[in-house]
Amino acid sequence: MIELHDDHWHEECGVFGIFGDPEAAEKTYLGLYALQHRGQESAGIASTDGDEIKLKKGLGLVWSVFSDPDAMPRLRGTSAIGHNRYSTKGTSDVTNAQPISIESKAGRIALAHNGTITNAKELRDRLQQNGSIFQTTSDSEIILHLMAGSREKNFLGMFIDALKHIVGSYCFLLLTPERLVAARDPMGFRPLSLGRSDGACVVASETCAFDIIGAEYIRSVEPGEILVIDAGGVTSHKLPQAPRLSQCIFEHIYFSRPDSLIFGEKVDKVRRRLGKQLAREAPCEADIVISVPDSGNTAALGYAQASGLRYEIGLIRNHYVGRTFIAPHQDKRKLDVRVKLNPVSGVIDGKRIVLVDDSIVRGTTMRQIVQLLRSRGALEVHVRISSPPIASPCYYGIDISSKAELIACNQSIADIAEFIRADSLAYLSVEALLQTVEDGSRYCTACFSGDYPTCVPEEYGKLEF
Repeated sequence: MIELHDDHWHEECGVFGIFGDPEAAEKTYLGLYALQHRGQESAGIASTDGDEIKLKKGLGLVWSVFSDPDAMPRLRGTSAIGHNRYSTKGTSDVTNAQPISIESKAGRIALAHNGTITNAKELRDRLQQNGSIFQTTSDSEIILHLMAGSREKNFLGMFIDALKHIVGSYCFLLLTPERLVAARDPMGFRPLSLGRSDGACVVASETCAFDIIGAEYIRSVEPGEILVIDAGGVTSHKLPQAPRLSQCIFEHIYFSRPDSLIFGEKVDKVRRRLGKQLAREAPCEADIVISVPDSGNTAALGYAQASGLRYEIGLIRNHYVGRTFIAPHQDKRKLDVRVKLNPVSGVIDGKRIVLVDDSIVRGTTMRQIVQLLRSRGALEVHVRISSPPIASPCYYGIDISSKAELIACNQSIADIAEFIRADSLAYLSVEALLQTVEDGSRYCTACFSGDYPTCVPEEYGKLEF
């Protein structure tokens, strides 16, 4: 077995909400279980029976946070929201676990957030100077303080007023005893979908969370759309339109589960097209194609189909360790991360190999995998990446906000190939990448180009709240 440090980007959180179901907490638990890949640091559920809001959250995986047999009975209600967290801003302790629940002039509110508020430091400083006292160090709490300070008279007005001050990415779920509110930022960075389950309304970061509870997918929550779900049904409200859409292309490349429908497209289909485009752009004389499991599997299948090479399972991942490499800081990863891969020697020995993965961030993991394959008899290892080189940080909900962490920022492709000790290395071009989705103009590619769709403070990567 090989012990690997993480070398992928990580999306910040997953959210799930349901309104009008007597098993709301139980279905929220299942929804979070399906969204576990989006965050493994903490999990939480807030529920209501129309009177009070009950909350349980903690550090760890969904099953461990709710392992107490009394957890679900205590959360019994007809509406609930849930959250899986992976922190990009804010410390890693239970106070930052979500949902966040407060009592305010708007009543009792629970909130769950997927994304990153890029002007959080400016807003937080201003709010604290005006007397706000924060419970957490998370940027997510800011929206609640903005609502508390709003001069609007009703709940929706206060929420919309608060959103007008925020820059960055967000999918918010808010729960009160009377309603569930879902909102997606006007640029549409992160996905959010609406579904229906036996008369109940459901919202989730990915549609795979609908499948696990037997819910029917209705549509995506549109960029800049606010849905208010209450006893009267679902009403839609719109924020001012953004100058451009900026859906995160990495949702298709890596973040989302391949069985999800994201931004109106099936993830597995997009990933297969990525592999086919890669084979056309970067062909290779080799014997077999293998993937880095599990994130490279579908792109590797596409590469094999387009190239005519045989696809083989050359690396086995130990799924029982989970995605434990999702930890909030790189130094902690070096100590705690145990992603285990085992090579299939009979497949590898004496072969010229095309090794397909979705991305290279730091290069450390890929270097170890290449060495592992060589140690098991690989004659050649040709690395093919189904995305362009990541040369710029992301500020919209991903854990890398420093150029120092990106090997492609200051190294050429030839230098990277030498570092990872591959016989050759090729990435997919940005142009080919955008051809794999229906409308490439709707996507954010700032991590490849450095062309950010919003203003980002120069000191953002250094901020600690």
